[in-house]
Amino acid sequence: MPDPTSESSARIDLLSTLRALPDPRVERTRLHKFEDILLISICSLLCGAESFEDMELFGDAKESWLRTFLELPHGIPSHDTFNRLFALRRAIAAGQSPKVVVSAWAAGNGLVLGQRRVEDKSNEITAVPELLRSLELAGCIVTLDAMGCQRRIAREIIEADAQYVLALKGNQGTAHEEIQSYLDAAIASADPALAGCEHVEKGHGRIETRRYWQSADIGWFADRGKWEGLRSVGVVESVRDLHGQTSTERRYYLSSLELDVKKFAHAIRSHWGVENQLHWVLDVVFGEDQSRARTGHAAENLATLRRWALNLLKADTRKARHSIKGRIKAAGWDHKYLLHLLALTPNLDA
Repeated sequence: MPDPTSESSARIDLLSTLRALPDPRVERTRLHKFEDILLISICSLLCGAESFEDMELFGDAKESWLRTFLELPHGIPSHDTFNRLFALRRAIAAGQSPKVVVSAWAAGNGLVLGQRRVEDKSNEITAVPELLRSLELAGCIVTLDAMGCQRRIAREIIEADAQYVLALKGNQGTAHEEIQSYLDAAIASADPALAGCEHVEKGHGRIETRRYWQSADIGWFADRGKWEGLRSVGVVESVRDLHGQTSTERRYYLSSLELDVKKFAHAIRSHWGVENQLHWVLDVVFGEDQSRARTGHAAENLATLRRWALNLLKADTRKARHSIKGRIKAAGWDHKYLLHLLALTPNLDA
């Protein structure tokens, strides 16, 4: 039995949070304590685990240390135990597509604020409003990919006292064609109604020049009254030069922002940052795309734990100069640093 007054127990505030969570298991099947399984899972993810087998291996390797603050009445759970707990319900049906998780990302502080599971990409348009309603968005700028460019979603954002910048593609039919035609012509003619700015990035043999234009002249847009709060349209031109090969792409946007091209550009750059700060980390560092968790709720539950782990790693300032991958290595090598991460406990409502 661990000493509740020990340094380890006192510092792991996360344990009190986990103990407050309802245990979904049937009473007679509870061989291992619920919070023990969850904490081992989170610790293992903080140290680079990617699978249920990794969680069991981590537990076996760290058992003596884990016993300084966990009871572990029946030892370390097996990988099957981790799997059963996270799956919870029925197995995935034959031919069913893998689960997709939609996340809300706070660009300002680099934290995952929330997530919703959808069965396939087409259902993102129903999951996004649910996710937005679960967040306090007043005063924020919400950016969404083309899948989220829906009138109902724009209305949800405005009703939440927030602003939006929505990527526009062929999913909006003639609206995309109208805006593309107007902005391309305005750029070609140097229309004074356009506000513009430029941003250049260099690195790894690549030069990328992004040019942003925004216009508050939308009187010509036939559907302007159908988009709640619409005040401007914009476009970003990306010119990439990689080892002498040049490519150019333009992306078009609907926005509730008033004419302020620097704010418009910052919102879009922050949105693109999600690829590096969240998706790349989850896919490459945490191995999310390679995860074989496909039964019941396992994909969604593991996605939640990965995002909890990422929030803990990003909330750390002790090793802020190191990459996320470096912090993961440090957590695996240094028990004191791992305890430090567990004591940070950022908002776990995500």
